[in-house]
Amino acid sequence: MKDWLIIVSTILGPVLAVQAQKWVELFREKRGRKLRIFQTLMATRAVRLSPEHVQSLNTIDVAFYGGSRWRTKKEQAVLDAWKEYLDHLNNRSAPGEEGRWLQRQNDLFSNLLYSISQDLGYSYDKVQLNKGAYSPMAHGNIENEQSEIRKLAIKVLSGEQPMKMAVTEIPAHPEALATLASQKEASQKLAAALDGRGLLSVSIKDETKGSKVIQA
Repeated sequence: MKDWLIIVSTILGPVLAVQAQKWVELFREKRGRKLRIFQTLMATRAVRLSPEHVQSLNTIDVAFYGGSRWRTKKEQAVLDAWKEYLDHLNNRSAPGEEGRWLQRQNDLFSNLLYSISQDLGYSYDKVQLNKGAYSPMAHGNIENEQSEIRKLAIKVLSGEQPMKMAVTEIPAHPEALATLASQKEASQKLAAALDGRGLLSVSIKDETKGSKVIQA
């Protein structure tokens, strides 16, 4: 019996060691996916419209699925929190309820971050997750300005709002400007002569005799 146990352990030892190594690698890979999601959501919690933030949200179902039989309670809590947050995002606020809708969004997002932190073994509280983000005022101003520019461009391109134009100067060639000036001067002299304020010079040429008579 002892010999058989030695033989079995000799055969199964390397197999079990390899299998155990695979389990460890799978656990590390799974935790790594969860950790990347959590880090990205924490880093972009003040800019929730960024592509990185949206992509991390959309990978929660994969990273925390865990299988129907092997899913832990903490993983299920993450999935439930994400489902509730997603449902709120897909239902826009009613007119006049924007402030309440945004507050509800912040609460649900903080609850999602808290559930993920609990699954990863971190000791965060919801207040810290909700108010611990830093966003420079300049970034908010830039985002608001870009939003206003997009709205205005859509209105102009769709014909809803006309584009105002004010011409202050028309570029012209120097020769054209000189011609216009001479034409203006000639018009002014002609007008003065016609109303008696100036003289009109007339040149008459006799083609037969080749002489020229000038009258003023």
